[in-house]
Amino acid sequence: MRDNVLWRKQANIIMLLAKTLQIDTDRALDLYYSTQTAQQLADPAMGLQLMSDQYIVENILSELQSL
Repeated sequence: MRDNVLWRKQANIIMLLAKTLQIDTDRALDLYYSTQTAQQLADPAMGLQLMSDQYIVENILSELQSL
């Protein structure tokens, strides 16, 4: 996935995370980058880039609940 497409996908995920949790985007950004899911999304071999933004946000929420 091209970098600019990945950046756009990450931005959409962060905005959706902020909306879902009803938090500001700065807090959502911090939460996003603190997760394993963010690291997996950056790795094309994981295949997570092919999943929907909503699916990825659900993964992030599950990961945050398990902390």
